[in-house]
This record gives sequence, structure tokens and C-alpha cells, in this order.
Amino acid sequence: MGQSLKQLILGGARSGKSRYAEQLAKDSGQEVVYIATANAVDSIDDSEMRNRIALHQQQRPKQWLLAEEPIYLADTLQRYAAPNRCILVDCLTLWLSNLLFFQEALDSDSRIEPSFDNDTSASESESLDVISNAAEALFTEQRQQLLATLADLPGTIIFVSNEVGQGIIPLGATTRRFVDEAGWLHQALAPLCDRVFLVAAGLPLALK
Repeated sequence: MGQSLKQLILGGARSGKSRYAEQLAKDSGQEVVYIATANAVDSIDDSEMRNRIALHQQQRPKQWLLAEEPIYLADTLQRYAAPNRCILVDCLTLWLSNLLFFQEALDSDSRIEPSFDNDTSASESESLDVISNAAEALFTEQRQQLLATLADLPGTIIFVSNEVGQGIIPLGATTRRFVDEAGWLHQALAPLCDRVFLVAAGLPLALK
């Protein structure tokens, strides 16, 4: 049975973190499953994101298996994790973003034009509260499932994530929450991982 190894690779934009993680996956000598968390469906009208996704696809070895999962990451890890297999997740911050904006999308899609009928308005308000609570529950559930399932996953797991809290934080409650959630997730994952690296200028610094 293969050795179980969990690794977390952190770094800023264009730091070389994905390249370093991909090299670790190649060096593992194991079958590799690449889990992409980018929501390509929502990026149809985003040519810059489409180009990023295409570049990543071109750079990956052709023999690697690909699984696309923007929301239910824990379930996907359980499905593909196996002894002598390496799973590369790129990246956790996109996954967090998908979950946070999934809440906004639910609220937006379900928003109804205001009515002057007091009874109807109250009913609509209650419906929006239920949708918002459900979206928040999904976020909490998926985060907890990821942390709970990690220890029992066989094989090699490599997480890539952006270190986003060291620069200027744009205004906006959603953006500030995203930065907070990313930091809290990294702090929760680091103790569960065997190795943690911070990559800058293409150079990995071993934190653990």
C-alpha cells in the first residue's frame, strides 16, 4: 500500500506555486488526478479566464486524469483518492470563491421585484432568508467535510492555494470575507498536512 502524504502549496499570483506543485506530482511517480476547481461554465464570457484554463491544460502532462469540481471537493477527493495515486487540487482559493459567489448567485437568481402587498413582501423576504441560510449552510458543510475527510484519504494529496492577505484588500464585504476565509482555511489545513510550502519567485520555502 502506498504512503499517505498531504501537502499544501501556498503562494501569491504568478509565484510559481502551481508549477512547483505539478513538479511534485510528477516526481511522486504515481498516477496523477488533477482536480480543477475553476468554474469554466461561468467563465464562458470571460476570455481571460478561458485563456488561463487553456494554458493550464496545455502545460499538464497528457496522461494525467482530469476531474472538474467547483463545489463538492470533499466528495471528489473521496472518489479519486487511492494508494499509489497522486491528487493535485488547483486551487483552493478558486473553490472558496465558487462557494461564496454561489451564495450570491442563489440570492440574485431568486430575487423578486418588490410588492406593495405587505403579506406578499413578507413572504418574499422569508423566502430569501431561507435561500441565504441554505447557501451559508452549504459553505459551512463543504468546508467542514474537506477538513474532516483529509486524514483518512489514501495516497498523495497536493493542495495549491493563493496567499491573498499580504497585499491591499479591496473594499467590499464579500472580498474581505474571501480573504478571511482563505486565511482561516490555510490555518486549519496546515496542521493536517505533512508538508507546507510557501513559493515566491519560483522558489519554495518549507514551512513544515
